[in-house]
Amino acid sequence: MSKIVARGAGVVSGMIGGAIAGAVFKQVWKLVAGTDEAPQATSDEYGWGEVLVAAAVQGAIFGVVKAALDRSTSRSVHRAIGG
Repeated sequence: MSKIVARGAGVVSGMIGGAIAGAVFKQVWKLVAGTDEAPQATSDEYGWGEVLVAAAVQGAIFGVVKAALDRSTSRSVHRAIGG
């Protein structure tokens, strides 16, 4: 039963984390680049450098948010159900 609770909490945490990471990235990109939209990999108006920098920043933010939420969720579940 505890594995089911932990898995469900992980799924919810992942969805929330994705939304948080997306919002954080949008604000960081706006602050750093001065534009509202980050370059899309499929857009011809941006060069390789811009696209890869945007992807690296987005990946780093997503990774940090995911790790923080996974860790927090895991500790909370363990405290709540024991183990």
